[in-house]
Amino acid sequence: MEAAGWQIARFVGQRAAVVCGVGNNAGDGLAVARHLHRWGRLAAVCCVDAARLHGPAARELAALRNLGIEVEDELRFDDAEVIVDAIFGTGLTRAPEGRFAGWIDAINKSDKRVIAVDVPSGLDADSGVPYAPTVQANVTITLGLPKPGLLKLTGRVLVADIGVPNEVYAALGIDVPGDLFAKGELIRL
Repeated sequence: MEAAGWQIARFVGQRAAVVCGVGNNAGDGLAVARHLHRWGRLAAVCCVDAARLHGPAARELAALRNLGIEVEDELRFDDAEVIVDAIFGTGLTRAPEGRFAGWIDAINKSDKRVIAVDVPSGLDADSGVPYAPTVQANVTITLGLPKPGLLKLTGRVLVADIGVPNEVYAALGIDVPGDLFAKGELIRL
């Protein structure tokens, strides 16, 4: 989460609202928020249900709160120039519902630039199926390696180096060029 948060926060060049769900993607978003706060570019952090965060994501939440950063339970991005979408990540296999769907709709209606963390919320990362609703991201920064479902996106997709050694990919049976990130930490898909 730390490397993901660092890479995405470095890309966000404007005041941002970070919008989080309840899983590991939210943890990435909370790490983004912490770095943006350090650099004076955090407008707001909103979390659908912070009480449901656990493990590393809960530790990211605690780190923010220890810095005195308020995590809102209502969607707020009026002071932001850009929205960082960290609602859903790679595990989504059905259409968003309830509050999640409402927040995605609000992001899409905001007329603000949107940067998605790993995959746009509402998109099936494996099949590329855009459930209704799906965040309409201007840029998606996917982490480590591209996800198959991103190949169908019309928006800009960047792959971020999060420090995974090539040997780990090899152990998983994934063939990654040794020089994949030799020319930069973010490469265009």
